[in-house]
Amino acid sequence: MSPHDAARLRRILYAGAFLRALAIGMMAVLIGLYAARVGLTAAQIGVVLSSALAGAALAALLTMLAGPSVSQRSLLVVLSALPVLAGIVLVTADAFVVITGAAFVGMFNVHGRDRGAIPILEQAMFPVIATDASRTRVFAWYNVLLDSGYAAGGLLAALPTIFESSLGMASVDAMRWVLGLYSVLYAAAAACYARLPANLPGAAPVKLRHLSPASKPIVAKISALFFIDAFGGGFVGSALFAYFFAEQFGASAAQVAVLFAAGRVLSAFSHLGAAWLAKRIGLVNTMVYTHAPSCLLLFTIVAADSFGMAAALFLLREALNEMDVPTRQSYVMAVVRPEERLAAAGITSLVRSGGWAIAPALAGVMMQAGGLGLPLVCAGITKLTYDVLLWREFRRLKAPEELSG
Repeated sequence: MSPHDAARLRRILYAGAFLRALAIGMMAVLIGLYAARVGLTAAQIGVVLSSALAGAALAALLTMLAGPSVSQRSLLVVLSALPVLAGIVLVTADAFVVITGAAFVGMFNVHGRDRGAIPILEQAMFPVIATDASRTRVFAWYNVLLDSGYAAGGLLAALPTIFESSLGMASVDAMRWVLGLYSVLYAAAAACYARLPANLPGAAPVKLRHLSPASKPIVAKISALFFIDAFGGGFVGSALFAYFFAEQFGASAAQVAVLFAAGRVLSAFSHLGAAWLAKRIGLVNTMVYTHAPSCLLLFTIVAADSFGMAAALFLLREALNEMDVPTRQSYVMAVVRPEERLAAAGITSLVRSGGWAIAPALAGVMMQAGGLGLPLVCAGITKLTYDVLLWREFRRLKAPEELSG
């Protein structure tokens, strides 16, 4: 593949990812509010959100299983078209059962980040259209665009309020018009993916059970470690952090919103710093040496005696916390064979989703029984354990570009 063709394909994937991120950031804010506006109870809203997560998890599993026999383009187009149809159903119905079904089929990402099936495919595709030397930088820009899209999508969620005040629209109608944009954005993403070849050149992907003897222990170990990291991360999700700041320091919703927006900007551009650093000290070292300080900062946030100090420490943590994301993605794709990338991306994504799902319920119990800061302390300990084990197990397993360097 020529460099020109590779660059064109990267632009298509980047564009699709950014459009999806805009839709996801908007839907994460509005889905619960919309469900409440059409008369659903709190318990019913919980079922809707859980249904969306279940749909995303099932789609990720099916993508991993079907990937070896279905073209990459077909999977991407279908996975983008389903949210289009589900979004149309969502804005034309107010029945609980219908909204729940739409959430499941549409795989609405209620956490504000895409942890579904499409990133599994994209992570396996990027190394094909990048050199070993540029792979981490390609993943860095991918994550910059995703984070920027999530942030901008969150801002789009303010449009219903603007429509209500400036156009005099009813609250539900204003939300429906804006939620219609969700389907438009996903349709645009599907159009981008339709421009891809059926499959990128390279070895045909294999199923998980067909991993080579050399790759099986690597994938098993790294998946177990990613579960530990994700489990720790589940204690410090955005909702729990927001609750901590509000209860511990009396922070208003506006203060928390501004703080989180600033943190997302820092996280987005830290990905580029991670790519620069990885070229100099290696992928595993970058993952550990940036992630461990961000874990230690969790303890300092708990110990802070004012919102201003806690907010400053939070922003410092956000500037470091996601530098391991592009390096982690790049490393996993580098240490398995090309035909094994889809299986490796799929199993590590599913394992991380499991870790994220378990911890929040435990965090609520901890806050009630042991204090508001206890989940943050547990997160710090768990994630530091991950860092130590990751460095011990993988510091000697280098990516190809590190061996050649």
